[in-house]
Amino acid sequence: MFKKSIFAVAAACSFGLACGAFAADATGMSKDQYKAGKDKIEAQHKADKKGCDGMKGNARDVCEKEAKGKEKVALAQLEEQYKPSARHEKEAERAQAKANYEVAKEKCEDMKGKTERDCKTQAKAELHQAKADTAAH
Repeated sequence: MFKKSIFAVAAACSFGLACGAFAADATGMSKDQYKAGKDKIEAQHKADKKGCDGMKGNARDVCEKEAKGKEKVALAQLEEQYKPSARHEKEAERAQAKANYEVAKEKCEDMKGKTERDCKTQAKAELHQAKADTAAH
C-alpha cells in the first residue's frame, strides 16, 4: 500500500508539472521574451538588407523584397506566439502570402512584355488562392 501511495503522489506531481508547463505555453510568452524577439528580428532584417548591398538592378530589388517580407512574416509569427489566437494565426498566414506575392511580382520585373504580364497575373492568382485558403480555416 505504501508503494501505491508513493506512486500516486509521484504521478500527481508529474501531472501537476505537466499542466503547469502547458499553462505557461497557452498564455504565450512574456513581455521581455517578446521584446527580445522583436530585437532579434530587427537585427536579422538589418543583416539581410546589408546582404543586398552588393547587388545591382532587379536582383537587389528582389533581395530587398525578400528581406522585408521575411521581417513582416517573422513579426506576425512573433505576435502569434505572444498572443496566441486564431486571428493572429491568420495574420501570420496572410503576411506569408503577401511576402510571397511581393517577391514573385518583383521577380517578374526581369521579364518583358506578355511574359511579364502573365507572370504578374500568376503571382496575383497565387496571392488570392493563399488568402482564400487562410479564410477557409
